[in-house]
Amino acid sequence: MAKKPKNQQGGTPATVALTAAGTAYTVHAYEHDPSSQSYGEEAAQALGVSPDRVFKTLVADVDGELTVAVVPVAGSLDLKALASAVGGKRATMADPTAAERTTGYVRGGISPLGQRKRLRTVLDASARSHPTICVSAGRRGLEVELTATDLATLTNAVFAPIGRE
Repeated sequence: MAKKPKNQQGGTPATVALTAAGTAYTVHAYEHDPSSQSYGEEAAQALGVSPDRVFKTLVADVDGELTVAVVPVAGSLDLKALASAVGGKRATMADPTAAERTTGYVRGGISPLGQRKRLRTVLDASARSHPTICVSAGRRGLEVELTATDLATLTNAVFAPIGRE
């Protein structure tokens, strides 16, 4: 994987963080369709990558604390499992405005990397079964491919079975 993506104007906070850390990654750009119902499924299809290798970044509220969940786009987030993974009692999806304000990204482009405020992060355990995974690079139509281990290291994430099919 290359560290320097092609045709990237200035980068995003996510790619800047990856470059600063010296982490190997590849950027994949595609034409985002504003009418798309699922950003993650759109990315998987546009990139020709299996939806179980493309992960979506969701922000949840666990007992009053915003927490990032990274799960395959092929499934959904198990809120109860997420709460359990961080020692919490109850999780709900975060208010979209709070998620955008806290991470510095817009919905559909929230990356687990380079967030304005570092949040607790949980990465679905299934990520370990792939040589590389794709996550948002910080804007709609831009994905970054890297190893799950590198993503976990850079975000201080824990691995837990938080996704469901």
